[in-house]
Amino acid sequence: MFNKEVILEQGKKYDSFYLYDENIVLGNIKKLKKNFPNVKFLYSVKSNHHPEILKTIFAQGIGADAASSNEVLKAFNNNVPKEEILYSAPGKSIKDIETAFDKCIFTADSLNEIKMLNDFGKEKDQIMEIGIRVNPDFTFYSDFGVATKFGIDEEILMENLDLLNSFENIKIIGIHVHSSSQELNTEILKKYYRNMFSLTKELQNKLNLKLKFINLGSGIGIPFSVTDNPVDVKDLGKELNSLCEKFKDEIKGVQLYIETGRYLCGPSGVYATKVIDIKISRGKKFVILKNTFNGFIRPSMEAFVKSYSDNPKMNEPLFTKKGAFQYVVLTDEKKLEKVDLYGNLCTSTDLVGKDLILPKIKIGDLIVMTNAGCYAAVLTPFQFSSQIPPKELYLKKDGNIIL
Repeated sequence: MFNKEVILEQGKKYDSFYLYDENIVLGNIKKLKKNFPNVKFLYSVKSNHHPEILKTIFAQGIGADAASSNEVLKAFNNNVPKEEILYSAPGKSIKDIETAFDKCIFTADSLNEIKMLNDFGKEKDQIMEIGIRVNPDFTFYSDFGVATKFGIDEEILMENLDLLNSFENIKIIGIHVHSSSQELNTEILKKYYRNMFSLTKELQNKLNLKLKFINLGSGIGIPFSVTDNPVDVKDLGKELNSLCEKFKDEIKGVQLYIETGRYLCGPSGVYATKVIDIKISRGKKFVILKNTFNGFIRPSMEAFVKSYSDNPKMNEPLFTKKGAFQYVVLTDEKKLEKVDLYGNLCTSTDLVGKDLILPKIKIGDLIVMTNAGCYAAVLTPFQFSSQIPPKELYLKKDGNIIL
């Protein structure tokens, strides 16, 4: 699961740190490539933009799912080709378009954004090749669409054919749909892919499009709790390969993309923090850790959500489910005890977990938290309380550590 010896060694230098394992990232890339031969993959830069993570992933020929103009630049500066940097996010500004121009393919999120891109193309005296994000009349879990801030409703596109055809400086070459994240049910993902191919056929016919790419979005989740079963990527890949054969005429010359989301780097990271104090208050044992809420916020979010609901709903990327993180005390102690884990901040919300059963803990022990490779450091308010933030360390496949 993680390299205990490396963590203990780094614990001599740092009181709190992330450790990302390159071998796990490379293994996950290999697994996806093997099972999806007809697909190119995009890495969601927002999930973890550590420079070494980006370097490893982009060196394997993975493209970029960029959610900001700065993420476009991160990918472009890692030598990702413009055609494989898809910039998809709502609310792009003119400044964003100017910054990312000629470095990516824009995916328009609204009719207004299409107009902005058309006006920009007119100003530059060139045709802008763009994608459009569609909000389809289906979801992962329903045969009917829902209202959302993301994309253009399928029916609104159909109602605005004349408007779309009036734009002389844009050419729609791609379709993007992203309905959900962190899905572990293979059958749900298979149905979603079937719906996507049917939607693509319909949009090509009704909008008279000649597509260069279809971005199927993401959705492939990772096991968080010990009871989660992983997505059967072999079975899912077979379904997609079958759909490619069935719709081969419709997708001839079209590049299929899947966003990898948390799949590549989520399992690659752990967060380690040192026990800096222990106290007893009216019979309860409080273990005080270095940097929790302001080191790795998601376990604290889980503790907060659980305190308000017995059955909280997933709200990615802040909260996945109960039991999404395992707490491993790096000790040889066999005796168990009940403890509350808190951090060293001057606020009671700096909580990791209450009434946890863990091996007996002493000051100086390291506690490791799993699933810290994605939506972890990037979400955490390191600046809170002006503490020294945790280090982010990268374990190369040759055993070297890079800061």
